[in-house]
Amino acid sequence: MRILVIGRGGREHAIVWALKRADGSRKIYCAPGNAGIAQLAELVDIGELEFDRLVKFAQEQEIDLVVVGPDDPLAAGIVDALEAGGLRVYGPRQNAAEIEGSKIFMKNLLHKYGIPTAKYATFTDYESAKAYLDAQEIPIVIKADGLAAGKGVTVCFSREQADEALRDTMLNKSFGAAGDKVVIEEFLEGQEMSILAFVDGATVRPMSPAQDHKPVFDGDKGPNTGGMGTYSPLPHIPQSIIDVAIETIVEPTARAMVAEGRPFRGVLFAGLMITKDGPKTIEFNARFGDPETQVVLPRLKTDLLEIFQASLDGRLDRIEIEWSDEAAVCVVLASEGYPGSYPKGLPIDGLDQISEDDALVFHAGTASKDGRFVTNGGRVLGVVGRGRGIAEARDRAYAAADRINFPGKQNRTDIAAKALV
Repeated sequence: MRILVIGRGGREHAIVWALKRADGSRKIYCAPGNAGIAQLAELVDIGELEFDRLVKFAQEQEIDLVVVGPDDPLAAGIVDALEAGGLRVYGPRQNAAEIEGSKIFMKNLLHKYGIPTAKYATFTDYESAKAYLDAQEIPIVIKADGLAAGKGVTVCFSREQADEALRDTMLNKSFGAAGDKVVIEEFLEGQEMSILAFVDGATVRPMSPAQDHKPVFDGDKGPNTGGMGTYSPLPHIPQSIIDVAIETIVEPTARAMVAEGRPFRGVLFAGLMITKDGPKTIEFNARFGDPETQVVLPRLKTDLLEIFQASLDGRLDRIEIEWSDEAAVCVVLASEGYPGSYPKGLPIDGLDQISEDDALVFHAGTASKDGRFVTNGGRVLGVVGRGRGIAEARDRAYAAADRINFPGKQNRTDIAAKALV
């Protein structure tokens, strides 16, 4: 097998690792990849949005399967472009990826099909949005409609914060064109939960659930990030609630996409809130989550490639997917200043002291300079501990994370603490 993985972060490192773990003889390329991925795959210096170059490379190298990691190329139609070039691709086509590419599309879809979500209103001009906002109770949530690297959502706990978030999003363009339209949404209280599922049209095969930690600081304080840590499974959330979420949200959404003429094939990621009224939808993503993938795939016993192939062949409902009983906890090590501006090129020490028996280290934002790893992003590394339960996995993750250092390193110290209360 010759496989091309598209992307450059921790999610893609985890995907490459999972594909290579099952069969080390597979030839894997990654475009553009990062310094950690380079230890497992051959890096290709082509950006995720350079569709013509990616198609040409895949054709010339006779790639058997392309796996698309990030949201931006999916929303821009990379699967359509690769398929038009005669290539086999795992991921949703552009019309299905809109479930993540437009929050307004997603909210309207859920509303049309009666799928549980927060009450909301959508706006294309600032004055109308401001008038609506002024009439709403606080706290409230303001979301940029388009993709914003996981940062286009502001949970506002004061009137002043809400006014500022709306102004920054729509007028100051803090999220660029993604903020031309906004969703103003009811604030939901409860526990968050992420359910990723392998989906092929109406067939839904849920993965083991995970929980992300979006705010940058301990205690869920500070601005939202792309994710500061995750863990799986969720021992404090009853299986009955997980089942309800799958039956009332994930499966009906897959069926709704088929009914809309946008059948979804790939990984459908439901971001959920478990409220007093049951699970409700916060968001949908059209790909593996990051950093959820870093704790979910290490628990997958079935060959990931077998699942991809079954999806593409229309037999996802006929394969067995097995999960490990082991727990996994991921602690993200981030650059000083993240999610704002941050330095790059800082030396990383301690990676050579950690074996895979200690922890898995997935590179998110690294590069290689003069023979050593240096920082090259906001989220630099995801350190994953595994163990017989959350407590053991968490201890191993933090023990390994403490041995890795770079100037200005920041990380949350309370990842997975909710599962141990």
